Amino acid sequence: MSKGRIFLVGFGPGAREHMSFRARQAIEAADVVIGYSTYIKLVQDLLDGKEVIKKGMTEELDRCIEAYEHARRGKTVALVSSGDIGIYGMAGPTYEVLFQSGWRPGEGIEVEVVPGTTALSACAALVGAPLTHDFCSISLSDLLTPWPVIARRLEAAARADFVIALYNPKSGRRTQQIVEASRILLRHRAPDTPVAVVKSAYRKRQSIQMTRLAQMADCEIGMLATVLVGNSQTFLRDGLMITPRGYANKYEPLTGEVKDGERAGHSLGLGLDGWKANVRDRLAQGQTPEEIARDFDLPVNEIEAVRNEESAHVA
Repeated sequence: MSKGRIFLVGFGPGAREHMSFRARQAIEAADVVIGYSTYIKLVQDLLDGKEVIKKGMTEELDRCIEAYEHARRGKTVALVSSGDIGIYGMAGPTYEVLFQSGWRPGEGIEVEVVPGTTALSACAALVGAPLTHDFCSISLSDLLTPWPVIARRLEAAARADFVIALYNPKSGRRTQQIVEASRILLRHRAPDTPVAVVKSAYRKRQSIQMTRLAQMADCEIGMLATVLVGNSQTFLRDGLMITPRGYANKYEPLTGEVKDGERAGHSLGLGLDGWKANVRDRLAQGQTPEEIARDFDLPVNEIEAVRNEESAHVA
C-alpha cells in the first residue's frame, strides 16, 4: 500500500486569482477533497473526478478524522479551507488527531500545510493599510473559548494599543459578543477610532462598512465579516483606513530628513537603551517610579527594574 498524504490547504478568499499555485497543485493531486460545504463550492471547478466529502459548520473534528482515515488507506487527501488553514483553521485539530493516533512527523502519513491569504490581510487590502504597524487577532467565538479569556485578551490588546482584527464577531445565536467587545475597547480607545467591517472579501457578496468604534456594534455584522479596529494613530482619509508605520517619529514628513537627536539605522531616542537612560535621568532628578510609570503607561516594576539594573552596575 502506498503511503498516504494529507495536504492542509488554505486557498485564500476563494477566487482563483488569489489562490497560490501550490494550493491548486495540492487540490489537483488529491484523490479525496474534504471541507466545509461553502469551501467546497469555492473550489468546485478543481474537483472533477475526485471523491468529495462535504461537512457542516460544527463538524470540524469529523473532517480531521475523515482526512486521517483516508490517508491511512494510502490516499492523497486535501483538507481545504478558505483563508489560511493554520489561522483559526483546521491545521491544528488535524495535527491533534494525528498525534493522538500515534503519528509522528516523518513516519507514515506525509503532511503538508499549504498557506493561504488569511481574512485579516485580505480585508485590510480592501480598505487601505490598517495593519502597517503592530496588530493582533482575537476571535469573539465563545463556542470553544471561555468568555473571560476572550475579555482578558480584548482588554490587554486595547490597552496595548494594537490594531485589532476581530474574527467570528457575530452569528445568529451569538449577538452580544460584539457589543461586549465594543464596551471593553471603548475603555481604552476614543469613540471616533476608525473601524472597518468587511464581509466576504473578494467574493461575490463582498461589502465594506467604514465606521467608528462608538458605532461598531450597530453595523451589519455576521460570521462572514472580519472587523478591523484601528489604534490611536489610525486615521480615515478619502475612504481609506491607514495606520502609520512610525516614520514620523524619526523623519521629517516632507523632506525625509532625520529629526534632531535621532540617527538613521539606529534605535529611536526612546528605544530600549535610550528609554532606560531617560528613566535613570528622571530618577536622578527626583521623580518617583510611580510618576514615571504613569507617563509611560507601564507597570511600576518596569521602572524599578531599570533602577535596580543601574544599582547592580554601580555595585
